[in-house]
Amino acid sequence: MNRNIIAILRGVTPDEAVPITQCLIRKGITKIEIPLNSPNPFESIKNIKFDCKDLETLGAGTVLNVKDVELASEAGCNFIFSPNCNTEVIKETKNRKLISIPGIMTPTEAFTALDAGADAIKLFPAHIVTQQGLKSILAVLPNKTKIYVVGGIETKDMASWLVSGAFGFGIGSTLYKPGYNTDKIEQNAAKIIRQYDLGITNLS
Repeated sequence: MNRNIIAILRGVTPDEAVPITQCLIRKGITKIEIPLNSPNPFESIKNIKFDCKDLETLGAGTVLNVKDVELASEAGCNFIFSPNCNTEVIKETKNRKLISIPGIMTPTEAFTALDAGADAIKLFPAHIVTQQGLKSILAVLPNKTKIYVVGGIETKDMASWLVSGAFGFGIGSTLYKPGYNTDKIEQNAAKIIRQYDLGITNLS
């Protein structure tokens, strides 16, 4: 199954990046984000790109400026994830033929992102907006707008987010925190996948 779950590995080190990514691939999570406020993030990205051939897509997160888009592209990223809506970052991302997923919290920001060329948008922090807020935002956006919900997502609520129109999830500390070993990450991943798959089944 192609799950729309992006694993956000905030704080991961270059030495940990490959074994943790391989662990997640084995469990069925094949989209990885390395936030740029992690230690030596571009080295982690390069290591994953070189060693994890079964990975579906690899991105940089917390991308705040055009220079970081350039560096992420050169390191081998496929997508750019941001907590904010910076049209210059979006345009540079598209110029480099990468997938653009900027952060939004309001309809105004969502339209700004889409008009600038965003492929999808990141609702952040989603737990503040709530599922009902997501429905309200989607009601005014173009049909088939893809929204990833990120920030404060509890595993037990994944089904209700999907029912409310979420396209996918960015999962951070529920899945990974610095210091977690692969056994802990596998346990967390299994819970997340179980709830995601249940939610997808209930939609059909």
